[in-house]
Amino acid sequence: MTDTDTKVLDEATDDAADKPIPLNLEIKVAEPSACERHVTVTVPREDINRYYDEAFAELLPKAELPGFRPGKAPRRLVESRFKDQVADQVKGKLLMDSMSEVNEKQSFTAISEPKFDLEAIKIPADGPLTFEFDIEVRPEFSMPAWKGLKLERPNHQFSEDEVTGQLNRLLERYGQLKSLDVGTADEGTHVTVDITVRNQGEIISQYPGESLQIRPVLSFADAKLEGFDKLLKGKNVGDKVATKISVSKDADIETLRGQEVDLELAIVGIQRQELPELSAAFLDRIGGFVDEAELRSAVKEELERQLSYNQQKRIRQQITTTLTVAANWSLPPDLLRRQSQRELERSVLELRSAGFPDDAIRAHSNELRQNTLKTTERALKEHFILERIAEEEKIDADPSDYEREIEMIAAQSDESPRRVRARLEKRGMMDSLRNQIAERKVIDLICMHANFQEMPYDLPKHDVTAITHSIAGKTEAEIPEAKHAPEAAARPGSMAAPKKDKEKD
Repeated sequence: MTDTDTKVLDEATDDAADKPIPLNLEIKVAEPSACERHVTVTVPREDINRYYDEAFAELLPKAELPGFRPGKAPRRLVESRFKDQVADQVKGKLLMDSMSEVNEKQSFTAISEPKFDLEAIKIPADGPLTFEFDIEVRPEFSMPAWKGLKLERPNHQFSEDEVTGQLNRLLERYGQLKSLDVGTADEGTHVTVDITVRNQGEIISQYPGESLQIRPVLSFADAKLEGFDKLLKGKNVGDKVATKISVSKDADIETLRGQEVDLELAIVGIQRQELPELSAAFLDRIGGFVDEAELRSAVKEELERQLSYNQQKRIRQQITTTLTVAANWSLPPDLLRRQSQRELERSVLELRSAGFPDDAIRAHSNELRQNTLKTTERALKEHFILERIAEEEKIDADPSDYEREIEMIAAQSDESPRRVRARLEKRGMMDSLRNQIAERKVIDLICMHANFQEMPYDLPKHDVTAITHSIAGKTEAEIPEAKHAPEAAARPGSMAAPKKDKEKD
């Protein structure tokens, strides 16, 4: 045998010695639903004894007992002294190795951590160890055909009037509210109101001093008031208006879901907004623009960016509607409620990187919250199918994708990419960002194989005033909004281009 052959044999022997001996597990899997698995694992006594032998073999050379030098105490005394400590160690290693083997041997793809009571699991004195756990998994399904889809793509060329309308909406954020001594509320004006909500005469929530722009719809986190403009039309300071409003069926407060409650708005002020003058100093302050023409160009770019987002959204809706038509598996309500916040975060990230302002994001977030279970179920089914395509086509997010996405969010929120990344990591949202990137790549791949027909684009309606409060009385979790530095407070929220002289971190 040559030296080379001897070396290869030695390395193979070392690898075999390092490789752990597999457990002889008995695994039984029950399927309560498409997304749930109940797993029962039995570990034979032979494996338990082997783990005990390995644990004590490692402990013996280091064990210290009175009357004996370190490592010289008899094994039976060491076993008696450290029995409980070693039992916990063995249990932990057995469970960890068992879960690893279950993951390797089973075909399901877990979408959450397994749920079991660790303290309740005890290694018996004799016989095998049996433990059970529940786990949520991706449903098993046949992949639908995704090549050659026929899709409609909305398109539009923005007119100067449309650019002016968008510019005025941006300037509203810098305008001053001027109180009207004489006058009545009308669409477009702002009102300061004290909001009171009652259920069967009992106050369940109050929000004093809310400033609202009068639009056709007033959106709460868990309810929507249609005809808000008509309700307040012609009213004056001191007037009170009362109406009924229905709490969302997906509201946090279970006893109020779907209930009709009483909403009272007491008007304490009426204001009209005056837009700022487009002076050189103002243009420089909001983004370092040379003149109005450059600002209008930036506004038009923002409109086109939002159009691109809405194109992708419409295309995605068509794709996922087609691909999920046979996805008739039901998802557990508990899963949907836990995943709803992740879906909200993903949607907010998409809107931020597409350049939408905070008021539009609040309105979209409220819409999602008001229909939490339905929207989350649809989103999860889309995700499962798109994730399967990503796996089969070996599509994933790479470091440059993360950098590009974070830079877009940073430009939108007037922050440094470093701070945006730190905030996303702190909030545990990098996984949501990864899913967003990978799913977009899959959509792009499907589009490469699709047949498109150009269609007119329905311009978004700016008819919703959204606030983050809940009718039912519980303030919803804050959406992941940008944190603006004090010196950035005057910057247009939807301007994607950074200031020309902005200092980078």
